Amino acid sequence: MRLVDYLDKGASLGGDAPCLVCDGRTWTYDEVRDLAGQVASALVGRGVAPGEKVAILASNDPVAFTCVFGISRAGAVWCPINPRNEAAENRDLLALFECTTLVFQSSYAGLVDQIRGDLPGVRTYVCLDGSFPWALGWDDFLAFGGEEVDHPADDDLAMIVGTGGTTGRPKGVMLTGTNIETMTALTLMSYPWPERPARPTYLALAPLTHAAGVLCFPVLASGGSVVIMRTPDVGAFLELVAAERVTHTFLPPTLIYMVLDHPALETTDLSSLQCFWYGAAPMSSRRLEEALTRIGPVMAQLFGQTEAPMMISTMSPRDHFRPDGSVAHERLSSAGRPAPLVTVSIMDDDGRLLPDGERGEIVVRSSLVMRGYYKNPEATAEASAHGWHHTGDIGYLSAEPGDEGFLHIVDRAKDMVITGGFNVYSTEVEQALMAHPAVADCAVIGLPDEKWGERLTAVLQLRPGQSVTPEEVQAFVKERIGSVKTPKQVEVWDDLPRSKVGKVLKTEIKQVLGAS
Repeated sequence: MRLVDYLDKGASLGGDAPCLVCDGRTWTYDEVRDLAGQVASALVGRGVAPGEKVAILASNDPVAFTCVFGISRAGAVWCPINPRNEAAENRDLLALFECTTLVFQSSYAGLVDQIRGDLPGVRTYVCLDGSFPWALGWDDFLAFGGEEVDHPADDDLAMIVGTGGTTGRPKGVMLTGTNIETMTALTLMSYPWPERPARPTYLALAPLTHAAGVLCFPVLASGGSVVIMRTPDVGAFLELVAAERVTHTFLPPTLIYMVLDHPALETTDLSSLQCFWYGAAPMSSRRLEEALTRIGPVMAQLFGQTEAPMMISTMSPRDHFRPDGSVAHERLSSAGRPAPLVTVSIMDDDGRLLPDGERGEIVVRSSLVMRGYYKNPEATAEASAHGWHHTGDIGYLSAEPGDEGFLHIVDRAKDMVITGGFNVYSTEVEQALMAHPAVADCAVIGLPDEKWGERLTAVLQLRPGQSVTPEEVQAFVKERIGSVKTPKQVEVWDDLPRSKVGKVLKTEIKQVLGAS
């Protein structure tokens, strides 16, 4: 299926049904399809050919999301660009993906203007809500439309999503229509949904450029509505759950903790909720058990990655409980069971598959797995060594009674830290730290954290006679690579532990700080 086929499927169940809701306004399926058709026609009118790459740089917005379906109907490839990235990173992604068109919100015009001189391949800039001398306004863009277009997918490539590498250089994950169709099927198989003719209502607070976006597709295929929040506001989130009778939603653990701590939680009507997904970062077992009690028996875990979106393993609401109704404490630290249509194994460094209970790298086989990294055959070959997709995560499949077959993730093989639902690569942060004149050497690790999932932590070794404060270091890093990648904890040690060949031993640092 093309991405636009999910919209068409939902429309076939009732064109006058609510499709997108935002700021009190509702767009029906017919209205969204009409606008998506105008976008497709305008793209073709601007010379966009099937297979070309069209990027969207926007916060959560119904018109921006509708452009996804216009891109698909034009036969082009959607490239979501994260507005939280620094300008240089987005420049590199747009160049890597070979984008010819960029659709953006006026709030990011400064960022776009800063990088567009380095993007000769981008022929057309379109502003959703403003006009600039170097960009088309929205109405002027739509005026390029003519006849209705509906290009079949000459290639199954649906989207390219940026992801960092262990060196900090970006890569482009090629996701096909088959990948998204498999993810959608797994979502519909693995979690509760309203019985027809009732339709789901999905509340999207998290960025539509990430997990919250692809979770819209199974909702649309069911004829449901997507309630879009432009900005993250936990109080407004709770109000919308009650007012819109929300059945499904997704939040990373950090935001779930904010929900649990919000004073309005106890008086909010959450009775409509059937499935409250959590993922994208480790979640505290203690706070998960609290959520099962205070939010309700509706919590539902998902584990995946950009290269195998969302559904490598799943844990439905009922899997959080034993048959007698008590909480299954032994499962709360797991990532659920391998999903249907996905084979999960554990592999050692030599490519040997390990028995249940032994730890190694989590590897996957499934039509869920990406086509590969865009124009990066070396990275693609590395990720698919021995005929399996390598997740880069260390874990095991449990053989313990009551927990048989559940997947447990115990470490990150490539020193990636997931903090607040965002992937941060330690080498990129270390490079920023090493630019400080007082820093002689450093190591960046993630430590367990109740709020952030993992707390980005920097340990510094200073040059002789130098001194710094944690606040100074944090400001220095933030200015260079942004707040998401800024360490929340900064330590200064006289010496860093090293191997015989001089490599910093991060495991020893974790042991010391974890015990302190």
